[in-house]
Amino acid sequence: MTSVTAHVIADDAEALAVAADLADAFRAEASVRDAERRLPHAELEQLSASGLLAVTVPAEHGGADVRQETLAEVFRLLGSADASLAQIPQNHFVYVNVLRRQGTTEQQKFFFGEVLAGRRFGNAQSEAGTRHVQDIRTRLVPLPDGSYELTGVKHYSTGALFADWIPVLARAEDDNLHVAYVPRDADGLTVVDDWDGMGQRTTASGTVRLDAVTVPADRVVPHHLTFHGPQLHGAVAQLLHAAIDAGIAGGALAEAAEFVRTKSRPWFESGVDTAAEDPLLIQRFGELALQVRASEALLGVAARALDAARDELTDASAAEASLAVAAAKAHTSATAVLVADALFEVSGTRAALASLNLHRYWRDARTHTLHDPARWKIQHLGRWVLNGTRPPRHGLL
Repeated sequence: MTSVTAHVIADDAEALAVAADLADAFRAEASVRDAERRLPHAELEQLSASGLLAVTVPAEHGGADVRQETLAEVFRLLGSADASLAQIPQNHFVYVNVLRRQGTTEQQKFFFGEVLAGRRFGNAQSEAGTRHVQDIRTRLVPLPDGSYELTGVKHYSTGALFADWIPVLARAEDDNLHVAYVPRDADGLTVVDDWDGMGQRTTASGTVRLDAVTVPADRVVPHHLTFHGPQLHGAVAQLLHAAIDAGIAGGALAEAAEFVRTKSRPWFESGVDTAAEDPLLIQRFGELALQVRASEALLGVAARALDAARDELTDASAAEASLAVAAAKAHTSATAVLVADALFEVSGTRAALASLNLHRYWRDARTHTLHDPARWKIQHLGRWVLNGTRPPRHGLL
């Protein structure tokens, strides 16, 4: 298990300051880690030691309990530096949130203590070869002593390779969804580093195999109850995805500007001495900056809607938060791909050199935005505007 001594962050301002410092540190070798697929073990130890992984622990358990607006900005900052590193803790915060919503007092006391100590949650959620993303076939089978046996195969298990605890999404005998929190070194649990995505290369989003893994009853949380009333589970998870995309877009724009200022040559017809003075490039950078600003603004609106809904959770406030996050996610997804592609358009031929690895922004954006389709988020926005139909409670919106 993680052996660092974790700092305890006091408040939102400290969380943002720590995230900014870490982003600067992580940015330095982000390109090399991607190019060589150098897994970020040391960087994740830094992340654990910083205390950032515990910033959503409730105040009554010793955490800073930061606003969602702060958490979104933390992820945007990390995503601007290294989209893989930002993606790894996304599920960590989702499963901290599951405990907050459905954990017993004793479960919260134990696991929030683990998080405050710097322990990391991975995930074993998605499955391949099923009918659709919510067709979960991993099973929790009750044993005579009251514990459970867990069997199944999970894919896209981001962070599992680096985790201390792996939350596993599984169905009980009644077909209801539960989350089993399983130690990374549990007998029968195997993590396979077989992720070969073109982007987000160092997330280690590989396979988790569960072969008759024994899970005590007090490590199982009834996740299905989350969706019986107004909830923010999906909106919180999607907000962090949107923040990563906004970070990629901002990082790509900054990289493009630096390249044009320092390396690009002006087009001979422009009549200017430097590429940064080219009026057509200035216009294009303005257009790209407008999209990045719009994405960041929508991200802030969504985060504030989530904070408002958490303060007073109703069907109406939960729906508003989900729709605000859906708008942010749809826009940031498009902006991340747009700006990462335009980086080459504005920078010129030299930017395409493989040795510069500038294509990592596009590869990261194109890979990450496949997580769930933005077109369905736009559908739900349209249904609300036209027919007043509130979004569904399925955890992906």
